[in-house]
Amino acid sequence: MPVDIETARQWYADSDPVHDFEHVLRVYRLSERIALAEGADLEIVHAAALLHDSKGATPGKDGQARKEHHITSAEFAGEVLRQEGWPEERIARVQHCIRAHRYRHTGERPESLEAQCLFDADKLDVLGAIGAARTIAYAALDGQPSFSEPSDQFLATSQKEPGEAHSAFHEYLFKLRKIKGALFTQTGKKIAEQRDAYLKGFFDELQAEWRGER
Repeated sequence: MPVDIETARQWYADSDPVHDFEHVLRVYRLSERIALAEGADLEIVHAAALLHDSKGATPGKDGQARKEHHITSAEFAGEVLRQEGWPEERIARVQHCIRAHRYRHTGERPESLEAQCLFDADKLDVLGAIGAARTIAYAALDGQPSFSEPSDQFLATSQKEPGEAHSAFHEYLFKLRKIKGALFTQTGKKIAEQRDAYLKGFFDELQAEWRGER
């Protein structure tokens, strides 16, 4: 039985604006687009997309829940899908997708095609216009500026100096500009081309305006 979208909406009622149900719906649509093009199991991808941030994705005070949300969300997915009568083998496939969707591959890489579809869709949502908006919003939620000049140390090593802010621009340099090269599917990589170019242009313009060059 497919996971119901309106039921899934309730799991994100307390989410922050960056990891809310609108993000989930975008990932759902993108992962569906990629899955159809790549020949993946659509039911697995749909369920994984709706459940991938269902527990702990909202940043907490110490950040620990966020770091482990791929695990807690996979566990919650198991509970939900068992109640829906899913076979254990298919539940395990959904759980793998969720555990493997993090950019830093904490403990598990996306091995199945379905996991790769979810990974790519989730990462594409930090590129393009949506990516620019989400990155600035996330910085604001974390009490960080949209732009600050990165130190020479950060530019060379990605390690901040003591007291250095982690602005939205820092996040772009640290992670977002590397997303395109980290994707798995040919469809995801193709979608990333335009989104990556847009995001680069956005941060180039932000930097120039901040410096008073434009």
